[in-house]
Amino acid sequence: MTATVTVGEFSRLTHLSVKTLHHYHEIGLLAPASVDASSGYRRYSTAQVDTAQLIRRLRELRMPLADVQAVVDAGDGTAREERLRTHLERMEQELQHTRDVVVSLRELLTPGQPVLDVEYRFIPSFRAYGVRGQVPRDEIGPWCGYAFGRLDEVGRDIRATAGATYSDEFFTDDKGEVVAFLPVAPDQAPADGVELVDLPGGYFAIAVHAGPMTDFDRTYGALGSHVAEYCEVAPGPIRELYPIGPGDVADPADYRTEVCWPIRQIPSLKG
Repeated sequence: MTATVTVGEFSRLTHLSVKTLHHYHEIGLLAPASVDASSGYRRYSTAQVDTAQLIRRLRELRMPLADVQAVVDAGDGTAREERLRTHLERMEQELQHTRDVVVSLRELLTPGQPVLDVEYRFIPSFRAYGVRGQVPRDEIGPWCGYAFGRLDEVGRDIRATAGATYSDEFFTDDKGEVVAFLPVAPDQAPADGVELVDLPGGYFAIAVHAGPMTDFDRTYGALGSHVAEYCEVAPGPIRELYPIGPGDVADPADYRTEVCWPIRQIPSLKG
């Protein structure tokens, strides 16, 4: 059998504050079993305790309220299991990211780190399939997933190293033009959903970033400092090349990214 209790008593039963219960009522997530028309007093059914505790657990897992609502509305079906699985996978990714940041921080605080190996290279001009966008920095991951997925679809038979160019505004304004590209033959035919772009040739100072992107800023910092100290910077966007990326290996520790900084000429480093 079930009974109804006051909002205060329901708060004790579920460990949800009265303020939180009022909020959940307002947004339609957990409505009381009844509301007195004259006094406005809320009463909850003891049959709602399980639902309230489910909501509390999901919020402890930092699930967005919209997703919590979807889980509650889905009942016990497949849709609910899919929502829960997706959120748990997202949390596992966030946990791995946190671990990677901790490792990076420890390395940053460890003295005697090896000096970055910088290579100078002339890259001739070339034609490529491209996907272009004005991309906020905090959305670069999903955007790259979309852009390189599109390039993979149209260029699945092309054997070339994909890359991307990043405008100055992408760094200075936290939003700027990014062009994901896949080199193609000079006479390559157009393809739906991508554009043909011609990337100019030039000299570059290049450093390889090994592993996940958690401490990518350290490679940028070291390479940019080297260029400032020994080279003359050329105009043009930073390029990144992805000889080993997410589509090639499962473990981010195996990623290899070439950061290409435009310079006017190969410097003489003789003392």
